[in-house]
This record gives sequence, C-alpha cells and structure tokens, in this order.
Amino acid sequence: MKVRRRKPEVLTPDFGLLTSDSQLPMKKLLISLVLFAQVCCTEKRLPDFSDFEHYIDVFNEHDNELYVQYIPNEQAADFLRDNIPIFQCPDPDIERTYYFRWWTYRKHIKQTDTGFVITEFLPEVSWAGPHNTISCGLSPHIMEGRWLHNPEYLDDYIDYWCYGGKEGGLADNLFSYSNWMGDALWQRYLVNGRKDMLVTQLPAMIAAFEKWKKEHGTNDHLYWSYDVRDGMEESVSGSRTRKNRRATISAYAYGDAKAIANTARLAQNSPLLAAYEKEAASIKEAINEKLWDKKAQFYKVLFENDSLSGCRELHGFTPWYFSIPPPAHAIAWEQLMDKNGFFSPYGPTTAEQRHPGFSVEKAYTSPKACRWDGPVWPFATSVTLTALANYLNESPQPVLSKKDYFRQLQIYAKSQQLVQEEGGVVPWIDESLDPRNGAWITRERFNNMNTEGWQAKERGKDYNHSTFCDLVITGLIGVRPGENEVTVNPLIPADTWDWFYLNEVLYKGKNLAVIWDKTGRKYGLGKGFKVFYAGKEVFSSNTIEKAIVKL
Repeated sequence: MKVRRRKPEVLTPDFGLLTSDSQLPMKKLLISLVLFAQVCCTEKRLPDFSDFEHYIDVFNEHDNELYVQYIPNEQAADFLRDNIPIFQCPDPDIERTYYFRWWTYRKHIKQTDTGFVITEFLPEVSWAGPHNTISCGLSPHIMEGRWLHNPEYLDDYIDYWCYGGKEGGLADNLFSYSNWMGDALWQRYLVNGRKDMLVTQLPAMIAAFEKWKKEHGTNDHLYWSYDVRDGMEESVSGSRTRKNRRATISAYAYGDAKAIANTARLAQNSPLLAAYEKEAASIKEAINEKLWDKKAQFYKVLFENDSLSGCRELHGFTPWYFSIPPPAHAIAWEQLMDKNGFFSPYGPTTAEQRHPGFSVEKAYTSPKACRWDGPVWPFATSVTLTALANYLNESPQPVLSKKDYFRQLQIYAKSQQLVQEEGGVVPWIDESLDPRNGAWITRERFNNMNTEGWQAKERGKDYNHSTFCDLVITGLIGVRPGENEVTVNPLIPADTWDWFYLNEVLYKGKNLAVIWDKTGRKYGLGKGFKVFYAGKEVFSSNTIEKAIVKL
C-alpha cells in the first residue's frame, strides 16, 4: 500500500502560499527584502548564503561521494540556499560545522516510490527496514529537519512512520529501536504551526504509545529495553537479555504522553487530554522516585532485581531533555564537567571515567563493533546538550552555566573532523570517537578489515544519528519555540562574541532573525541585540538578554 502523501506547503511571510520547488529562490528573496528593506540606505550588506557557499565548495572538493541519493553534491549548494537558516559567528569551528552538518543531512534525503525518507547510514545495512530506514534516528532527523524551509521531505518521512506499515498503519520497523516520535512531532509543530497536520497524526501517536506501553511498559510505570534496542550496544549497565528499566526509553514515553495530551488539547478532546496527562504524571513520578540514585545523585538503570546500576552513564541526563527532573536533582550536572565523570577533550564519554567498567580499548578489540561503555557518541552528546539547554533555560540558579554549554558545543563542533593519512584535516561525522585522541573508532576498525557489506570501509561516513544545527538554533542562539510566542535566550557567555547573526529561520510561516552587534558596525542595524519577525523589529536591547515575543 502506498504511503499517504500530502501536497507540500512552503509558507512564506506575507506573500501567501508557494507550492512549487521552483519558487523557493523567489521566496528567499522576498524574505530578505521584507525583513531588511530598512538597511538599503546603509553601506552594509547583510549576509546571505553566498557568503557561506565556499564551505560547500570545500566540502564537495574533499568528499569521496560513495553513495548518492536524491541530492548529489553538485546540487548541494542550490538545495541549501533554498532551505536552511543563515548563521554567522566569530567561531570558525562552530560556523563551519553548522554548514557541514546541513551538507551531510542533505545527503540522507532519499526519494522512494512512496515519497521521501531520511536515512541514518548511506550504505545499505542489514538491520534497516524498507528504504534503509532505521527508527533509532527518526527523532533526531525530525528535530534537525524541522528547520528546513521545504516541508515535503519531513512530511513524507513522517507519513512513512505513521502510515507506511500494513494496511496503512504504523511502519513495521518503528519499534525496532526506542525513539520519541510523538514528542518530535510536537516539537516540529511548535516551529511550523501546522495544527491540522499534527491533529491528523494524533491516532498514530496514540497507537505508537500504546504499543510501546504494552510491549515495554512495567507495572511501576517505567519502561524497559535491551541496551542494543535502545541504540546503546554494550553499555556498562545494559544487557541483550535482561529487561532493565532505563531513563532513556522511560523519558521518551513521558515525552510522547505529553505530546499526545498537548495535541488532544488542540483537538479539543478533553477525555484524551486528561488520560494522557495522568499517564505522563505517573511516568514522571516513577522516573524521579525509582531511577534516581540518592547516593550517587544521578539517574541510573534499574535492574530486574530492583537494584540500581553502580555506574553513572551519560544517558542519565535524558530526563532533562523532556524537563522531567525536580530542581533538587540538578546536582547531577556537575558530572558533565568533571574529568573523573564525563568530561573529555573530544566530548562527553558515555560512561563515567572513574568507574571500573569504563573502557575505550574494548571498542577497538571487542567482537561487537559499537560500544557505549566509554567512547564519545554524537547521538548521546546531542541529547545531552539539548537537555542542558533545557535545564539552563528553566533553572533560576543552575549548577552549570552558559559558559559550560558554550564550551561543550565548541568541543562537539571541533571534534567533527578527520585527520587524513597525508596530514590534512577535513570535516567529518561518524559513529564513535576515542575521547583520548579524537579518532573515529568504528572507522579505524573497519578500515583495517578486508570485509564487504555493512563492515565495508566508510560505513559510518556522514553518519546521520545526531543533531547539531538544532543545537545552534535552539541552544546557542536560543530560539525556543512556543505555541503562541517565541523565546530567544542565547546561551553565549557575556563578552564572548561581539556579533552573531541568524536569519531566514522560517517560524510559523514567517521569517525570524536574531542579531547581536555590540558596536553596530558589523551589520549596520544599530548597536545591540535585536529580534526581527515578519519584517519588523520586535525586540531590542543593549545587551544579550532573554526576549519573549508574543506572536
């Protein structure tokens, strides 16, 4: 059965509805004209995509394009010009990595006979479902891709998961790996404002939640998973046979229940709203009471015998991704910057380094290729940084600060590179990193083998299983989507940057821009911190501060 397809809608500010891809360049021009017509009398020219196209040229030049899907390298610049927000900052690693990650995300857009999907691996892998889809990465795919201007790619992709299975039901491989599809759909709605579409997805959200509950829920309102099906093969506290209750899949269930409740409110379904609010409250209480280790002051895995793991693991920060923990649990964040905890020069380790089960060597020698008992994992890094951004935005007296978020994002950006055999350095994203030297572990293992198929060279090249651009937009620059407003709260320490620029953010169908210019000489719009929406200046301050803009 064919997946249900919808006509793509490309919303533009104050110019109606453009429905053809061929009109996207005109849309971008109109956005720029509307927002900054006022600067035509100045000598400054505001940045546009042409100022950053050199990145794409370099990425293409140094790329061995092994697997080509819908948008080849030669068309990458045109696609990105029409689809992504423009970002400029003084940090070359963060700026370059922002464009690099959009460049790699574009590689994973795959056209099928029933619409577009987003892939995790570029080569075909044996554990994937139809069209090489893997549910483990679907939530990061939606969170990152919600900022693309053309919604067709995610519309089709979401249709696959919601209606691409037997008799038009949920995709058969949706439950192969834990995910938070419902919450991701809600978060996308907060950006695009397409209420009617979200409400039509409500039955699929409910069906997915109830199946997870039936097959992975427990009597104590927690959820269990084998670590391999949680995307975390060979973790310190994991198991391929025991039904351990985990903060990850339990937090995902909470996020999905809240998303269903919120969508039920939009649909004016009071009984459904009440039922899933109650469901979410029960899960939240269970996570905070049963998975919190009071002595270690951290969320941990709960074994079948009702004892907690003896190891802090990075996925213990996942509850903050969904704003679950009470203020008293904030002490856990001290572990992120502790060198005996998770801190390393190449990103947070997946297990605390003081624990005897922590290992990097096993990742090179174990028969199992992917291990999360020590190496740096971009997926876990991006979840943790999203969680940290939530925490810093919600806590009046945080344990960590903007400085810590900024430092971790810098490390994350700089770690996404590869030192080539001839000595050159190129941008790179792969599966797992050595926290001691930044080497891509899985790549080194497989490139030293004479193997074919899924173990072939460059299996993890351009790996699409984490976010980065979303972290820049919602964390660093601080665009926090809401139902009837947008909050802008940059996580940039005071006196760190004299300027930054984010523009062409398509937010509820209109253009959003966030600009900081300490002296007023960089962009010619005057001194200070400014937010523009739909062509109008809606916030201005002499300093970078939290802005709440009602729409």
